[in-house]
Amino acid sequence: MNLRHLRLFYTLPFAVFVVTMTGCDDDDVDDILDGSIIPDVTLSEEVIDVNEPLETVSVNGSKTLTLDVGVGSGAFHYPDDSIDEFYTITDRGPSIACDESAEVLGVENLCLDENGAVDENGKIFPMTNFTPTIYKFNINTGGLIGKKVGYNVIQTIKLLDQDENPISGLPNPLEATTTETPYNKNGNKLEFDPEGVDPEAIIRLSNGTFWIAEEYAPSLIHVAANGRILERVVPNGVGKDLAAANYRVIEALPNILTKRRLNRGIESLAVSPDEQFLYFIMQSPLANPNDDAYKNSRYVRLFKLSLHLGDLDSVVGEYVYIMDEPQTFTADNTTKQSDVKISEMVALDTDKLVILERVIRHTKLYRVSTLDDATNILGTEWDIEALEPSSPALETLSNLASIGIIALGKTQVFDSRREISDLDSQIEGLALLNSEYVAFINDNDFSKENTTTRITVAPIAKQLNQ
Repeated sequence: MNLRHLRLFYTLPFAVFVVTMTGCDDDDVDDILDGSIIPDVTLSEEVIDVNEPLETVSVNGSKTLTLDVGVGSGAFHYPDDSIDEFYTITDRGPSIACDESAEVLGVENLCLDENGAVDENGKIFPMTNFTPTIYKFNINTGGLIGKKVGYNVIQTIKLLDQDENPISGLPNPLEATTTETPYNKNGNKLEFDPEGVDPEAIIRLSNGTFWIAEEYAPSLIHVAANGRILERVVPNGVGKDLAAANYRVIEALPNILTKRRLNRGIESLAVSPDEQFLYFIMQSPLANPNDDAYKNSRYVRLFKLSLHLGDLDSVVGEYVYIMDEPQTFTADNTTKQSDVKISEMVALDTDKLVILERVIRHTKLYRVSTLDDATNILGTEWDIEALEPSSPALETLSNLASIGIIALGKTQVFDSRREISDLDSQIEGLALLNSEYVAFINDNDFSKENTTTRITVAPIAKQLNQ
């Protein structure tokens, strides 16, 4: 299919519209112009370039970065909105690994640890004042009939602390799990920020609040309609590290999640249509007991949580999802299991989920039709941290069935290699727009390497349910 044509059509033909206009009084015309009686749009295949300039940053007096906002870390269409509207979320802001400073910035050894070596767990934040932000897009036509403008950002919502001050995307002072050392654009070490978050997924509820998944703690963040953080839900044992945050922190997630690999936290989030349940899945296997387990395992943990009036009630389920082997992502030519990631999730119904697996260029979608047939391992021995390489650990098991664990069943419902061969790299957002169309959006990493964000609207929604 050719998705490089940008098209959206109103269902009302232009001739009929003109005739209708000639018979309207001034009040009727005003109603038409403000959209109150304009018919719903119908979507078609399209690809839209997104350009949201951020600022130009000179790094250490050397290379200049012209940055765009990375709006595509997650996506969600709220069912009561128009079919051409959806929310997205940025991550923590532009960042560069210290060991990539020469490649990306043209500056070698920009950030060094206390031993004078390149800080392997260090990150350069060229914009320390960046605030993670929710975006709401409209991809409607630009005029009354068929004039295409691509998109409009109709709302931006910055994340705020309890006093409604903007928060940052800087790393937390974590001791219960791993963290990164932040540096500024000149290579000077920054202070940790207990309020900082790294968002990766978003859903909106009917009461106007949002739930956001983030990687640092890792955590789930409940956010008011204006962006104020109502609470941040973290694994048991992490709360004390964030005690200085100017918002409520609740320990309610299993402690085993502190074994997430650095930068591989909670990446995907979904809500059941009746808003009774929230689901999240990790981006990768846990480093349990160590990084070797994370690198080699295919077992990713998926969680089910009950909600009450939009608030978190309890964690009610934990299941094993098995990722594909790297060789099956043929557009990427890799044999490293750790290159395979989970980047997005959508709930079609209660316990009926679509999960996005990808490497870089190759994206697949799988449907999980039920959780009932899989083993709920919540609170079992598999939720206990393995302290030694020889200790029992889910991530090191060679055969789940041999110990009585049944993994989630999955059915492939989309493969970009076969169906949209030019789909962008690093797809991290998937919004179900209606019964026919979905919107993909990629993460451009704030265009630090001149990558463009694109929205791809594709007619694949029906096959997700088949």
